[in-house]
Amino acid sequence: MEIKYKIQKESYKSRSPEKLDLRQKFEKFILGNDHPCIMAKTVFTMDQVELHSYSDFGSKAAARKIIADLESYIQDYDFSSNDFKTFLAVFPESPNYSEIAFEKMLWKQLANLHEVDSKEWDPAVSEDVESEHFSFSLNGKAFYIVGMHPGASRKARQSPYPAIAFNLHWQFEKLREMGSYETVRDRIRERDKELQGSINPMLRDFGADSEARQYSGRKVEKEWKCPFHNN
Repeated sequence: MEIKYKIQKESYKSRSPEKLDLRQKFEKFILGNDHPCIMAKTVFTMDQVELHSYSDFGSKAAARKIIADLESYIQDYDFSSNDFKTFLAVFPESPNYSEIAFEKMLWKQLANLHEVDSKEWDPAVSEDVESEHFSFSLNGKAFYIVGMHPGASRKARQSPYPAIAFNLHWQFEKLREMGSYETVRDRIRERDKELQGSINPMLRDFGADSEARQYSGRKVEKEWKCPFHNN
């Protein structure tokens, strides 16, 4: 089935110079470099990326701003359509991190997001980080988290600045409903292999392993334990 996207262009003139510069850098990363994720290419091409910049990566102050912006993002999302959008949190003031340092900061930010989140965990997914049905929940909705930063070993994660992409899990279920999930998944993996010479060893289908292992983009050890604990 063909995936249809509704184009809702935000006037570039309405964006601040700083935001426009960030957006252009990420567009170059995704579109200019022929990024392997065809979903990322599509949402950028169709201008369906809600990009926000924050300071103090990992902090509770940043978490409060992100959770408020995510709440507005969810309220504006049309769940009755076949549109796909991405919420992108960028931290342009952050230093360059090693993969381990970025992973620690990512999970610190996610933990702070959970702490300031007043909504219950999305009942459609597990809140147990060890479960194969785990997915991170914010504002009552499950999200697949994609951490990116310049120091990532995977080229597909080497973003211009440290960033977190929040993709609603609903979108993946919608793809399954449309019969397009396997086709999209396989094409992304083929393109990733063409780019890097190998498929990201962390990638697993939802329900095959805890997706928490995929969030930072680092090749984590078999005995790796997620630093986030949902208490």
